[in-house]
Amino acid sequence: MGLYNVRLLKPAEIEFSEAFDWYDEKQKGLGNRFLKEVSKYLDSIADNPLKFAAKYDNELHFAPLKIFPFVIAYWVDSDTVFVVSIFHTSRNPKKFLT
Repeated sequence: MGLYNVRLLKPAEIEFSEAFDWYDEKQKGLGNRFLKEVSKYLDSIADNPLKFAAKYDNELHFAPLKIFPFVIAYWVDSDTVFVVSIFHTSRNPKKFLT
């Protein structure tokens, strides 16, 4: 377990669930590979949330996955990482600023 708690906000939970289902429908077991990849990144973020670049007034960090075309967007509080989105790279990340 990392130094920081990781909390997925509702929009991120929904996006993750939809992506998991989509991958699982495309190929048996692919949803689980997506889950493992996201979990690996969330563990890494919990250990060192400043590892990934912060943009937009240094508030929002973006962690691009290597295997899947998704990015984890999050912000950091004193002891908690709040994941605001797990979005497909075809989407505009600036949408999280509104």
